[in-house]
Amino acid sequence: MIRPFMTELVLFVAPFVAYAIFLIATRAGVLDPKSWPLRTLFWLTGIALVLMIGSFVVIAHFAGNPTGSTYVPAHIQDGKFVPGQFK
Repeated sequence: MIRPFMTELVLFVAPFVAYAIFLIATRAGVLDPKSWPLRTLFWLTGIALVLMIGSFVVIAHFAGNPTGSTYVPAHIQDGKFVPGQFK
């Protein structure tokens, strides 16, 4: 559960970090409030939300199991543990 949360968190923070790196490269004050105007923050937030929604769509589309597959729960077979799987 932590991996999907961290993936979304990193995707949300990425535009802000990229802008901070840009400010460092241009020798502008990263901590200066004038370097972070409200319009720029709105754009960065919009880009972050697009990245997050895009990752939700990609994960929902490509993750998971094939359509029509059935889950066989974990069980003991011939004295050995067989983990659950989709067939």
